Formats: sequence, C-alpha cells, structure tokens
Amino acid sequence: MATIPSTAVVSPSSPSSNGQTYRGPFSIMTVLFFMWGFMTVFNDILIPRFKEAFTLNYLEAMLVQFAFFGAYFIGALIYFIISVKAGDPIARIGYKNGVVIGLLISASGSALFWPAANSVSYPLFLIALFVVGLGFAMLQIAANPYVTILGPESSAAGRLNLAQAFNSVGTTIGPLIGGYLIFQYFAKTGAHGADSVKVPYLAFCIIFVILALVFFSINLPHVGEGKVERGIGAMRYPHVMLGVLAIFMYVGGEVAIGSSIINFLGQPGVAGLSALDASKYVSLFWGGMLIGRFMGAVELSEMKTIHKQLFLAGIPFAAFLILWSLRGWDLVVNYLPLLALCWLLFQFGKALANRTLMIFSLTIVILLAISIVAGGRLAMWCIVGIGLFTSIGFPSIFSLALDGIGIYKSQASSLLVMAILGGAILPAILGRIADVWSLQTSLIVPLIAYAYVAFYGWKGHRIGRQKTATVG
Repeated sequence: MATIPSTAVVSPSSPSSNGQTYRGPFSIMTVLFFMWGFMTVFNDILIPRFKEAFTLNYLEAMLVQFAFFGAYFIGALIYFIISVKAGDPIARIGYKNGVVIGLLISASGSALFWPAANSVSYPLFLIALFVVGLGFAMLQIAANPYVTILGPESSAAGRLNLAQAFNSVGTTIGPLIGGYLIFQYFAKTGAHGADSVKVPYLAFCIIFVILALVFFSINLPHVGEGKVERGIGAMRYPHVMLGVLAIFMYVGGEVAIGSSIINFLGQPGVAGLSALDASKYVSLFWGGMLIGRFMGAVELSEMKTIHKQLFLAGIPFAAFLILWSLRGWDLVVNYLPLLALCWLLFQFGKALANRTLMIFSLTIVILLAISIVAGGRLAMWCIVGIGLFTSIGFPSIFSLALDGIGIYKSQASSLLVMAILGGAILPAILGRIADVWSLQTSLIVPLIAYAYVAFYGWKGHRIGRQKTATVG
C-alpha cells in the first residue's frame, strides 16, 4: 500500500490543533456513552429470552445481533455515500444535531417493541432492533470523533477510553437490571415470554426522547475540521482501512463472546448455571470492561507517571473491594488473579495505545484457546475474564485509525462504524458452528478475530503512514 503523506490541515477551530481540552462538553458526552452501553448489552439478555420464547436454535437466536449490528453497517454506509456525493453531513449540521437525530431514531425503534410483543412476532422484534441500530450508528459516527477532537490529539486514545468507560458503566449494570426485569419482574405467569420486554423498551423510548430534548437545548461548541469536501479521502489512508477491518473483528469477537456467555455458562460441562444466575456473570464480563477502560484512560492519558501508577493500582483495588462487598469472597478469590494480570499487562503496554492493544488482544487469544480445550470453572473464568482485556480495544483502534487524517475524521468514523457489522456477522457464524459442533468449538471465531486485532496493534496501524503523526 502506498504511503499517505500528512497533507490534511486541521482547522484552527479544532481543539486538537490548539491543545485546549473541553471538559464540560466531554462530561456531557459521557451521558450518551453510558446510555447506549446500557441498552446495547440488553441484546445479551434478549437472545436467551427469545431463544426460549420462540423455540429458536442458536443461529436463529443470533439474528438479534445480526439485525442490531447490521443496522450499523447500513446506517454508516448511507452516511458514507452522502459524504462522498455531497460532503460530510456532520460538517454541515454539527455534532450536536447528529446526536439528536440518532437519539430520535433510536427512540422510534424502541417504541416498536410494544407492537412486536403484542403480536408475538419475532420478525417485528428484529425490525425494531434494526431501527434502534440505525440510531446508534448515527450516535457512534457523531460521538466518537467528537470526543477525539475535544482536546489534544496526543491524548485522544485516553479520552476515548474514558468516554468508553462510562459506556461500560452501562454495560455493567445493564445485565443485572435487564436480567431481573426480563427474566423475573415482567415475566408474567401464563404470558408469552417475549411479553416481558415491552415495558423496559418503552422506558428506553421515553429516555431517548428526553435525552434528545436535552442535547438540543444545551450549548455544545461547534468544533470540527473546518471544511466540507466530497470524495473518498478517508479511504486513501491504508491505516484507516486496516483499522476498519480491526473494528469488524474486534466488535464481532466481543459481541460473539458476550452473546454466548449465558448459554456457555449454562452447559453442564462448564458451570451448569440457570439463565438468571448466568446473567450475573455477564455483568461481571462487562464490569471487567469498565475496570479496564478506566485503567486505560489513566494509562493513555498525559498525567504524570507517579499519578498514573497510583490510579492504575487504585482502580483494580477499589474494584476488588466493591466486588468483595457485593458478591462475596468466593467470587473475588477467582477474579483477583485476572485483576492482577490486567495491571501487569498495562505496565508492559508502556502507555502506548498500539502496544497495549497488541498485548491485551494476544491475552484474549490465549484465554479463548484455554476455554476451547478446557471445561469446568477454568473455562468459565477465562471467558468472564476476557472483559478486562477487551476493554481498551474499541477506543484504541478508533483513535489509532483516526490519527493524522485531519478533515476526514467524520468520514473515516462512518467507515469504522460501518465495520461494526462484525457484531452481526461473527456471532451468526459462531451460532452456526455451535449448532453443527459445539458451543466451545465455536469460540474459534472470536479467537481468530482477536488475533487480527493483535496484528493491527503490532503493525497494521503503521502501514502506509510513515509520514503521518503517530499515536504511540
């Protein structure tokens, strides 16, 4: 691939060019990251619920993820085509309006859950999830690049990790609340199983409308790259296109694991847990992402080394105490070695986004390999522990891919969001392999995916960009 010189000039209005950090707008954006994390993880609850309610096989149940993440691809593809033909839409309407549009689309998709439940229609549920996914695609395209430019480019990875940490707050408590509401509180005796999702998704609809009104009313700075251009400028950067494939593999691998945890832990040869009990470990999986992303935000930030080390030790220690108080010593004693390993790997990462991405992805490959060949509690904790190490993947890939491309950030973001299609494709492949062979064997799918992510952190992010700025 040809080397792309760093010719794009960032507008003087962009904070990434003047070193200023917009802490107020950044804090507001974290609310958005929390909300879509909270709702996205509900898919992991819907899969076993619908599998039981509609008597589905694994492949059919995984259509939940296919519809949701397939919408990311369609929505981002539409955005990319518009940007090629008429120029970047967000450069015209602004990031704030992009967020408002995304929230309203997601609200309309959430509202469709009510008629889908009343008609007991699995296809209509999939359509509703598709519409929600379209809204989330717009939110991703607007929010991720906006966060990267709300401060110096050198600390973009740390800033995006911090924003994604609040996303992980949502994904951590989502399974606990979702599991309780869908499997217990709204699971009426004698009613069809799908009926239990009506009220939770109506609440989501109302919340999204309220958030849209709030974002429309508040004053967010219109920072951007200053210029609207037609064409496929972002695709001329090889490290962007390799990053697109990395996002495809990363999201596909992560979603495939998260989608199968409840069924995996329910197997007699692993843990034999009920769906309700297993959903608590889904929460721990996503909780690991929360811990890892806060640690990643610290490690990849520009704070002093001594402060970094204090926080890097303090975050897992605080997590240890919280888990001990909430879940008891029996859980903590198994999770503690994983927390210690996470801290150690951050030391090896040396505050470099690419190096940390490579090390963490290779660790996931090893954990998945153990889960495939082993059984019992060892396989259980290897799968649950992956949450810690997949934590920094998405924000690190995103910031590495957007580094040094100037005015093409939003267009490149649409390509990266398009690649979230991996969350639709890889879980379906995993489901098919699980149906033909076994659920443990199907873990080869995320194993291959994370092997590529490790390659991107090792060399892929540098291919064709020797003359561009680097992110570590």
